[in-house]
Amino acid sequence: MIQHRLISRVREVCRADPGVRAALMYGSFAAGQGDEHSDVEFWLFFDPAARAALAPAAWCAKVAPVNLVVRNEFGTHVAFFPGPVRGEFHFATTDDIGSVAGWPARGAAVEAMVVVDRDGRLTPVLAALPEHAAVPGDPEEIADLCGRFANWLVLALHVTARGERLRAQDALGHAARHLLWMARLAERSTAHWLTPSRGAEAELPARTVAAVAESSPAALWREGRERWLALLAATGGEPPAALFAELDRLTA
Repeated sequence: MIQHRLISRVREVCRADPGVRAALMYGSFAAGQGDEHSDVEFWLFFDPAARAALAPAAWCAKVAPVNLVVRNEFGTHVAFFPGPVRGEFHFATTDDIGSVAGWPARGAAVEAMVVVDRDGRLTPVLAALPEHAAVPGDPEEIADLCGRFANWLVLALHVTARGERLRAQDALGHAARHLLWMARLAERSTAHWLTPSRGAEAELPARTVAAVAESSPAALWREGRERWLALLAATGGEPPAALFAELDRLTA
């Protein structure tokens, strides 16, 4: 795969660039799950002076020819390599290594993630992180998750009634994501917790996949209602009966 060649080149460029004091790979390939449709994803920690002088597009072009490099809305530089293959590059400084400690999880083994660690600062921070994200476990956390599903669904119903179809579509997307989390908890399929849609077609029942694919209020509520009740039965909670009755009426 071209991605494997790109990853090898990133490693070579990082090792050859003394300004890169530490670097890590994250995402699908670090976890051993990458395929021909996967991105390549890196955090690069430069000496502050080197980062100040850096031209991100030129750095990416050292890896392979690029068709475009754009800074996305999260501040990450995305390089479109021929294919097209996306490469995500966080161009940070060594002062940012400590922020890695705030990640919810690594998602991969430390040795699969570290590209370079010239000063020995990155590896212990990564090693202190859990490999997998924590999932809601106590009844209150699970009840909050289900309540957030209802929050987005009710918003979608109201803005639909107002005629704001595009805003409703956005709210329904959030509701669908929460439904996937609810289904993953109910099915005890939480390996892809941080991105609950990943692998959903293979890991969740067809009825859940169909409801999310449709993403109408009625489909989401029908499936979400069942998931909510199942989670409450498992945790000993009681459903909000009045809210259930109103949503049953509004989505009938």
